[in-house]
Amino acid sequence: MIRVMRNRRLGDHRGWFTESFSQRRFEEAGISTCFVQDNHSLSHGVGTLRGLHFQTPPFAQDKLVRCPRGRILDVFVDVRRGSPTYGKWASIELSSERDEQVLIPQGYAHGFLTLEPESEIYYKVSDFYAPHNDGGLRWNDPDIGIAWPAQVDPGLLSEKDTKLPLLRDFESPFSYDGNPLELRVLEP
Repeated sequence: MIRVMRNRRLGDHRGWFTESFSQRRFEEAGISTCFVQDNHSLSHGVGTLRGLHFQTPPFAQDKLVRCPRGRILDVFVDVRRGSPTYGKWASIELSSERDEQVLIPQGYAHGFLTLEPESEIYYKVSDFYAPHNDGGLRWNDPDIGIAWPAQVDPGLLSEKDTKLPLLRDFESPFSYDGNPLELRVLEP
């Protein structure tokens, strides 16, 4: 299950404050993920696509993703073998205005497309980066069929992302956990 966490903002004439992560809030929602690393990226141009990425076991990662500046379409694809939603995708628009974040569990390929210039993406992960377990799927795989809402700028794709395998050539190391692909919103 993909969980969308809505944050509560407290604001006045000076600006606003939000609590972007609270272990207590996660535990109250039944989430026991322990995060060990924070990552922060900046994409300059509209149409920058990064993904679809994952890390394989035993270094698979849960990800908590937010967009503190700009706007992105965040996409996740179920790659858990045996899942009734295997190869299906879902997405959510994340932005600094909406102040939401999405918890993507292990077994999903993840990527995003920038919809505004100078978009920043900040995410927590549950395991450290392991280069030998770095994997992914091609962003434009016709069998997945992601309906990207804006033109992807080929000049803004990494060489790595253009060479990722297609779903039909991928042998998933992830197992289905009984939870089909579903978005669930958790209010503050």
